[in-house]
Formats: sequence, structure tokens, C-alpha cells
Amino acid sequence: MMLEVPGTIRIPVGVVAERRPGVTAWADHAWLAREVLEEAPDLPPWTVLREESGRTLFFAGSADLALHPTDTDNYIHNLQQASPCVWVVLRPVDDAPGFRLQTVTVDAGEAQLYAESGSDLLEALPLSPRLRLVVERFVAEHHKQREFHKRKRDRADTDSLGRRSRLEEG
Repeated sequence: MMLEVPGTIRIPVGVVAERRPGVTAWADHAWLAREVLEEAPDLPPWTVLREESGRTLFFAGSADLALHPTDTDNYIHNLQQASPCVWVVLRPVDDAPGFRLQTVTVDAGEAQLYAESGSDLLEALPLSPRLRLVVERFVAEHHKQREFHKRKRDRADTDSLGRRSRLEEG
């Protein structure tokens, strides 16, 4: 069970994914997330939208893009990039077609955690102008500048460091 942080908002979005023929002997298909829809259609996950030339376009499913007040530093960093992103994570599963929609995020730190898993498919897509505006407004409302406090360390007893008694040396 996940505790909800006060002030968190959830924005429902949909994801379109594409399966295309593989280009190597090791993969029958290549997958990629193609688009984040601001309004998800009322379709079951992995509904085929279009097939042509060996490529299949799927409605991968719906997800909530969650914005947490404690993560505004990460959102600011994303918004300051030349092309802000929304990351889509597809997780391999045994059921057809082979993936499930895991999450959608605008937090680069969270996306990095999924990238380190090694098995998830992570795609960075352009953040739409409408979603960018929602994130900017959320940051404006919830961001709090946090001061950096350097921790003072105890002074080391330099007289006792690295010295051995004459008995130990002999």
C-alpha cells in the first residue's frame, strides 16, 4: 500500500505503443512507446489501433501521471531542458503482446530508476504543451526552496591515527 502525499495530483493519460519487425536475428520485434495522449480513449489495454507494413500500433493503456510536492526539484530540472520529456515505462510480461504499461512520469530521477532495472522498456517522449503547463503550475504552487545544511563532523583525534606502539612494531 502506497501512502499518498498531501498535495499530490494525478493526471490520467493514455499511451500509444508500436511493435515493428526486429532488425536483428535476436529479436522478432522491436517495441517503442510512440505517444502520450492527454485524453485516453475508452479502450482496453493493448487494443490494436492500426496495422500496416508489419507494424502494429496499440493503445497500451491508461496511467496516472502523478505529481508529488516533494519532487518539484526534479520537475524543475526537466522543465529547464531544451526539450522537456515525459517518460513511459513498459514492463515485459508473459501475456500477449509481451508488455504492460508500468508508469508514466515527468521525474527524470524516477525514470532513471526504471532504466537501471535493465529489463523495462523506457522511452522519453516530448512533453506536450498542455501537460507542460500543468507541471509548471504545480511547481509554482508547491515548490519550496530547501536550504542546504552542511553537516559538521567531529574532529578526528589525529594523535591516535596511524600510530602503533613500540611493542607492536617490534
